[in-house]
Amino acid sequence: MKKIYITTLIIFSFIFSGYKMTEEYVIDSEQNAYIHNNLGLMYMREQQYYPAIQEYKIAISLSPDVQASAVFYNNLGECYMKLNNPQMAQDCFERALRQFPLNFRYYKNVAECYYELGYADEQIEHSYKDKNPLGMVLRGLLLELKGDNANAITTLDEFASKEPDLVITEAVKYHIKELIKKTY
Repeated sequence: MKKIYITTLIIFSFIFSGYKMTEEYVIDSEQNAYIHNNLGLMYMREQQYYPAIQEYKIAISLSPDVQASAVFYNNLGECYMKLNNPQMAQDCFERALRQFPLNFRYYKNVAECYYELGYADEQIEHSYKDKNPLGMVLRGLLLELKGDNANAITTLDEFASKEPDLVITEAVKYHIKELIKKTY
């Protein structure tokens, strides 16, 4: 009887003891990269550009080779543009385009950067030689920045008709409509 009592006591003590397995903490660098990017955005809203740059750089270093890093590079480039430093922004925007070439905002940013640096004519000439149809988007935006809205509309419309199924095409069509409103 005593053995049964002790055995039952041991079993119940394990059941009702509240023993819990410790949770395993996993460090997720990609999640941390998003957190640092969001901190950078917060600093940008507050116009604190140098801390924002540091946060974007941390985000990039935590997650360098994923599609989301294109966003981090673009944000870093926008921060450099706010600081009137298009030389530093150029590399960031070009990296964003290499990571994800189907975001219209990246093309707008790199076009503004090239225009600020005085590379607009050179990039327009290069886009005629480029076999990649996405070069037409950059050409159209650079033509717009140079004030040649008619050719910009034609170039962007030609891209939209040649590449109707790309993700970027809807944004290009919307930009064409806005450019037409502004021009005519």
